[in-house]
Amino acid sequence: MPDLNDQFNRIIESRKDLLAEEIVSRQYARRKKRWESYGEEGYQKSIRDTKYHLDYLSKAVAGRSPRLFTDYTAWVKVLFDRLGFSPEVLPTTLEITRKVLKENLDPELYALAETYLEAAESDLTAVQESPASVMTPDQPHAELAREYLDLLLAGERAQAARLIMGEVDGGIPVRDIYLHVFQPTQHEVGRLWQINEISVAHEHYCTAATQLIMSQLYPQIMSSEKTGRRMIMTCVNDELHELGARMVADFFEMEGWDTYYLGANTPSADILSALDEKAPDLLGISTTITYHLDKVSGLIQAVKTSPPGKHIPILVGGRPFNIDPDLWEKVGADGHASDAGAALNTVEKLFNH
Repeated sequence: MPDLNDQFNRIIESRKDLLAEEIVSRQYARRKKRWESYGEEGYQKSIRDTKYHLDYLSKAVAGRSPRLFTDYTAWVKVLFDRLGFSPEVLPTTLEITRKVLKENLDPELYALAETYLEAAESDLTAVQESPASVMTPDQPHAELAREYLDLLLAGERAQAARLIMGEVDGGIPVRDIYLHVFQPTQHEVGRLWQINEISVAHEHYCTAATQLIMSQLYPQIMSSEKTGRRMIMTCVNDELHELGARMVADFFEMEGWDTYYLGANTPSADILSALDEKAPDLLGISTTITYHLDKVSGLIQAVKTSPPGKHIPILVGGRPFNIDPDLWEKVGADGHASDAGAALNTVEKLFNH
């Protein structure tokens, strides 16, 4: 008998367009005058957003992780508040989603969704209007991180690069720059976008600038004595958020590994070919988006059933795995790490087990 959680995921994926249209249609009908002002463009954006809601719901159910969905809806609540939407918009969406799914799914499948939706509705009342920043004065190199972020937000990429290179030349280890400057500033950039204080363009600029500055640090990164170990680091197909994966690859390079970084949006077939060609000791897989989890589990299954990959340990990372610390086991990985520094510790435990 097919697994109900996976069955729910497949059915939602196949009916997502129709379900989203029905949910939005009912929501608009409930407050017609309010929504008419947004016009056809607003209507289509509402359908797009509702598809995202259904994507996150179905992948949370498939991963047996209510926490993934409640974290997502909490994030959306903050975003909607900062965009000026009425506080009732998201709770109403969740309520109507429950009704539409109840009418369109078999009872046992709806029962799965109901648990997740009710948990999300309940948790919304405790969501803060503005999530706390991770950039606090007590963090290591907090002043440097703040100065770096301010330069990026001002569009001063060259000056930000000079700042970082000067600090490295002055003795701050590259590892500290990665963990205590690049990592928290990227989290802060994401938070600022969520609360509508910067645009998507600002976010993309800051990420691209950090990637460029990281490349200028490669002479120091590549200077470590090699251990003979090899690692392939990749993002799954359609995953475009690659900075975290790049940081992990660089950390392993600094520890003497030969790393083969395949980057964002890498098809599974190409990853399997790389495993056959490079014969690594470790495969790292990253995803930031929850609705890519089925691609992560599919890739892991393909690797573990392939001749070149069946004996290679697999490390996973990214936001979904930080939200649910047990998720790595559910997708079939051998370990998980919350950041680049933790990845080294996890892998040492795997190799010395």
